[in-house]
Amino acid sequence: MTGGMTAGMTAGMTAPPRVLAVVPAYNEDATVGDVVRAIIALGYPVVVVDDGSSDWTGDTAAAAGASVLRLPVNVGVGGALRCGFRYAVDHGYDVVVQCDADGQHRPAEIPTLLAGIADGAHLVIGSRFAARGVFPAGRARRVGMRMVTGMARRFSGVELTDATSGFRAVGKPLLEEFAADYPSEFLGDTVEAVILAASGGYRITEVPTTMDPRVVGVSRAGAAASGWYVVRLVAAVLLRGGRRASSRSAHRAPMPNER
Repeated sequence: MTGGMTAGMTAGMTAPPRVLAVVPAYNEDATVGDVVRAIIALGYPVVVVDDGSSDWTGDTAAAAGASVLRLPVNVGVGGALRCGFRYAVDHGYDVVVQCDADGQHRPAEIPTLLAGIADGAHLVIGSRFAARGVFPAGRARRVGMRMVTGMARRFSGVELTDATSGFRAVGKPLLEEFAADYPSEFLGDTVEAVILAASGGYRITEVPTTMDPRVVGVSRAGAAASGWYVVRLVAAVLLRGGRRASSRSAHRAPMPNER
């Protein structure tokens, strides 16, 4: 039984859901091995998507026990995740857990994400700001994070505290939609993905998780990039409005006017 998930955790399933951890990685040779080993120790298989790294990220991940998908060029987190989602769907997995390769996410908290899937959510976000203190980030970055989270709340209608968190669990049928079409622009893999899931009527929830400081390297996110993303986000949502209306699933949550 993988990672302690039991039969019946996802409505309509007669067998334990198959869970796959997908780890997008770009030049994370120093940390990816420890991340992979920690996830495998919990009983979950791991796929590392090596996003065109110029170091030994792919080899280190493979040596630690992960399956490795090697992209020939760097396509960004969103593109790497879509590759991982497609792999999961093609190989019969029911749930994907996203986990960063830099060691900031705690694999021990994966069951917390999966409990949200068990409760009927299709997208579970591990929030750094829900009941577990303050995430250690600079003022500029925190301003940017608040900006995009506010926009995500406005466009999705979901009460969120951490729309930019990349520590998530995604279950079917949303997983299948993400495998076919997933935002690849800066922060699109987090914020825009939430908005698209909400527009499709999927159930979204947050659970409190902890995020540790990076041990190696620096984040590429900042207030300037986040501010520009807010502008792009508004345009993207307006242009894509209703795009997925024809792809609603029988498992979607009822919309407010249907309750």
